[in-house]
Amino acid sequence: MKPIVAVVGRPNVGKSTFFNRLIGQRKAIVEDLPGTTRDRLYGDCEWNGRQFTVVDTAGLLFEHDDLTEGTPQIEIARQVRAQVKIALEEADVILFVVDIVSGITAADDEVAVLLRRSSKPIVLAANKSDSLARNLDAVEFYALNLGHPIPMSAYHGIGTGDVLDAVAELLPPMDEPESDDTVRIALVGRPNVGKSSLLNRLVGSERSVVSSVPGTTRDAIDTMIEINGKPAMLIDTAGVRRRGRVEPGVEKHSVLRTMRAIERSDVALLLIDAEEGVTAQDTHIAGMILDQLKGVAILVNKWDLVIKDDETFYAFTRTVREAFKFIPYAPLIFISAKTGQRVEQVLPTALAIAEERRKRVSTSQLNALLRQALFEHPPSSIKVGAHLRIYYATQPQVNPPVFLFFANDAKMIHWGYARYLENRLREKFGYVGTPIKIVFRGRAERDPDEVKPTKRRQPAPKPSIVAVPLDEQPFIETWDSDDFDDEAEVFWVKE
Repeated sequence: MKPIVAVVGRPNVGKSTFFNRLIGQRKAIVEDLPGTTRDRLYGDCEWNGRQFTVVDTAGLLFEHDDLTEGTPQIEIARQVRAQVKIALEEADVILFVVDIVSGITAADDEVAVLLRRSSKPIVLAANKSDSLARNLDAVEFYALNLGHPIPMSAYHGIGTGDVLDAVAELLPPMDEPESDDTVRIALVGRPNVGKSSLLNRLVGSERSVVSSVPGTTRDAIDTMIEINGKPAMLIDTAGVRRRGRVEPGVEKHSVLRTMRAIERSDVALLLIDAEEGVTAQDTHIAGMILDQLKGVAILVNKWDLVIKDDETFYAFTRTVREAFKFIPYAPLIFISAKTGQRVEQVLPTALAIAEERRKRVSTSQLNALLRQALFEHPPSSIKVGAHLRIYYATQPQVNPPVFLFFANDAKMIHWGYARYLENRLREKFGYVGTPIKIVFRGRAERDPDEVKPTKRRQPAPKPSIVAVPLDEQPFIETWDSDDFDDEAEVFWVKE
C-alpha cells in the first residue's frame, strides 16, 4: 500500500494550492476565503522514486476563533477537527503548512500542540515565501518546536522540492510484495447493499456486524480462506456514498480505507442493490476499480426481493450492461446473500478472474494474432497522408496484463484501433473480468539500448594500379603497314 501524507494547518494558508501542485491538477477549490475546503481530498504523488497518497484536509478552527455557539459554523468546525484527528492517526507523515506572511497565530499554536501529541514525523512548511526577505522570516516558526521550517511558495513552486525531499526521507520503508499465491478479493459497493452479509455467507460465520443501518462497517476487515485449495483473502470494506452525503469524521475516513483496500486487491466484487437498481454511485465505484486496473465482477444482490416475470432477468441484464458499458468484460451474477442463491458461484468466479490476470501469451501467438488483425483491418493514421505501421507486439507484464505494440509512430494510432486490438485479444485469449492495458511505442520512444545500430552500405572499392614486372607481362603483338595486303584488303594473323 502507498503511504499517506496528510496536509494540515489552519484555514487559508495555501494547503489546497500545494495539494493541486503535488497531484498536477486543480482538484481542490482554491479561494482566498478561509474555510473553502471542507471535504478531504486525496491524490497520488511521486517524488524521488517514492509513491504516496496526499490528503488535503480542511482548515482547523478552534474555540477562540470567531465562532458563535449554536451556529452551523461552530458545528462544522467541530466536525472538521474530528475528521483531521482521524486523518492524523492514519497518516504516515504529517505536512504542517503555515503562513509566513501573517506569522505565528494562536491557531498555529493550537495545531502544533495537537501535532506534538501524535508522535508522527512532521515536516513544517512555511508557505507564501516568494522573496529572500520572507525566507529569513521563517526562523520565527522555530518557536512551534516542530523542527526546521522550510520556506516555500506553493503558488510559484519555489522551495516545494525541498519540502518533498524532507517528506520522502520520512516515509516508511516500502512494503515487501505479498505472496503471489494469495488472491486478494475486495467486497465493494454502496452502503447497505449486503457486503457484510455476503462475507458472512462466504465465510460461514458472523465475521462482520450486519445491520440495516447504512454505514455499519467502518473498517476494512480481512479474512483468510481457501478456494479450491488456494489461499485467498476476503476484504469487507465500508460503503462508498456520494461525496455530498458522506458524513465528516469516521465515515469519511472509512471511504479512504475503502480506496486503499481496492488498491491492494486483485479482484473487486462490486455489489449493487437489485431493488434500487444501478445508480450513479455504482458506476463511480466501478470507475475507481478500472482506474486501479483491478479485476471486477458485478454481483446483483437481493435478487430474491425482486418481483420477476419472464422478461425481468433479461431486462435487468440489459440495464446493467448499458450502465457498465465501460467494463463489458465483467461477469454478471444475480445472487442473494440472505438466502444463499448462487452464492456458490462467487468465489470460483473471483478465482478464475485472478487466474486470467496472471495469464501470459507467448510472443509467437501474439504476433500471429497481430498479423491476422492487421490483414483484416489495416490501421489508419489520424494524420492525413501519413502511413502507419505496427511491427510486432509482446507482453511485458501480467497482473494486470500489459501488451506492448511497436509502431513507426505511436502518436498516429487512433484510440479506436487500440479498442479493436483489445477486442481481438479477448476473442482469442479470454481475459474475462480483467482490464487489459495496451501501450504503443514508436521508434523515437525506444530506449537507446534497444535500438540496434543500422548497417550502412559500404562504398565500392576504388580500382588500384599495380606495377607488373616485364617478364610477367602478357605478350602484346604489334602490327605495321607492311603486314597488310593491298589487293585482298586483309591483314595476316600470325599463328
